[in-house]
Amino acid sequence: MNKASDPVLECLEEHDTALPTSVLDIELDVSRSSIARALPELENYGLVESHPNYSTHYRLTDLGREYLDGDLDADDLEPDDA
Repeated sequence: MNKASDPVLECLEEHDTALPTSVLDIELDVSRSSIARALPELENYGLVESHPNYSTHYRLTDLGREYLDGDLDADDLEPDDA
């Protein structure tokens, strides 16, 4: 995960809806490229999911909420492609 990972997760939790990447770019104090790198990785770990109808919209998953609540350690995460 990179420096945008936690801010992306926190922003998605705060808004509690699927957000387009453009909103994440406006809301967060990290570069657009960091956000663009973080999202596929977060999705691969099951922490976020893309909206079924809008591929540029992401929302927090239950696993992502567990991670933010401290109930899940980053070391315990396994990528989907493992």
